[in-house]
Formats: sequence, structure tokens, C-alpha cells
Amino acid sequence: MLLRTALILCHHQAEAEDVSQEALLKAFKAIDQLRADEDPRPWLLTILRHVRIDRIRSAASKHVAVSLDGAEFDPADEETVIAGDAETWADPEAMLQQFSNAQILSALQALPMDIRWTLLLVDVEGIDQQDAAAVLDVPLGTVKSRTSRGRAMLRKVLLPLAKDLRMIS
Repeated sequence: MLLRTALILCHHQAEAEDVSQEALLKAFKAIDQLRADEDPRPWLLTILRHVRIDRIRSAASKHVAVSLDGAEFDPADEETVIAGDAETWADPEAMLQQFSNAQILSALQALPMDIRWTLLLVDVEGIDQQDAAAVLDVPLGTVKSRTSRGRAMLRKVLLPLAKDLRMIS
């Protein structure tokens, strides 16, 4: 689960493996903090998230900052995407089954990091939204908003591909 999540978050296999391994080492060192009655997935994903953030911060001191003003996605576009293509996505689960894993991973990697994290936790890993909020250290409402916005963004990315593959007209 950790490696799968790290592969989606990182753009290189080696980096994903390093992040996963570091997260597992930190989890092993802190295993006494995990309660016996607690689901370990949110706990492990929180550790993975912190490792990834630490690595990004470390790398940021070596790279030039990039403005988010030029981001491809604008949350204001969400209503347009949903309204314009709602009939196309009547059964989103069946629609997603028609895409390859590589196509879905590529679409996920096109999303902003906080949206990607939220979708990974809620939709890919099936973690409860309350637990996802704890992992991401944000309010529950933020998780709900990001999930909705992220799904709309994912539809926007996958729609042209679905048309190209003649899944929809």
C-alpha cells in the first residue's frame, strides 16, 4: 500500500521506493505509538506523507520556486466540468475500469499535490474521510471539498482520453 501510494506521488520508481522504505523505517521505530485497536493504514500513510514533505522541503532548497498561478487547473472550473459532462460520467466506476492503470496514474499525477493526496487516501486506499482528514492534518470539510474538486479535475483530465478511445461520444 505504501509503495503504491508513493509511486503515484513520486515521478520515479527509485524515489518512491526510497520514500516507502524511509516511512517503514520510521514506522518501525515508532511502532509503540500504534494502538492495537487502531487501523495501521492511516498511521502509515501519515508517516509516508511526512517523509514525502520532508524530502520536498529538502529538495526545495536546491531548486527554484515555481508559482502556482500558472497551474493548469482552476477550482473555479469545477462547476463547468461537472455540468458539461455529468451525463458522460453517469457510472464513474465503470468508466474508470476502462482506463489502464498507467492512464489513471498519469491523470492523478497531473493533479495538484494536496488534491492528489486526498484522492489517493479516499478513493484509491478507501480510507474513511475522517481518517484522511487526520492523515492530512486538515478539517473534514477540507477533505470533502478536495475530494469533490479532485474528482472533477480527474474527469477533466480523463475526458479527452475517453473521447479519443471512443468510450464516449
